[in-house]
Amino acid sequence: MSDSEGEKPKTFTLQTVAFDARFPNQNQTKHCWQNYVDYFKCTNAKGEDFPACKQFYRAFHSLCPSEWIAKWDEQRESNTFPHSLDP
Repeated sequence: MSDSEGEKPKTFTLQTVAFDARFPNQNQTKHCWQNYVDYFKCTNAKGEDFPACKQFYRAFHSLCPSEWIAKWDEQRESNTFPHSLDP
């Protein structure tokens, strides 16, 4: 798309995960894990459209490597995930 066609270019807002005092160090592994677990606990209790659940989703996708997410998703599907996701 070009500006000569009268269309405005798309703009994007990039945001990082907000500071969480529970995870003050540079290593954010535990922060990643906790947001992943909290997301699935939240969706099991409130549903995917609940605003807090969406925040957990954005946070773990920002913090966690995709390989970890894929591995944890596989573990959840095979019921071998090492944490309870019940609300």
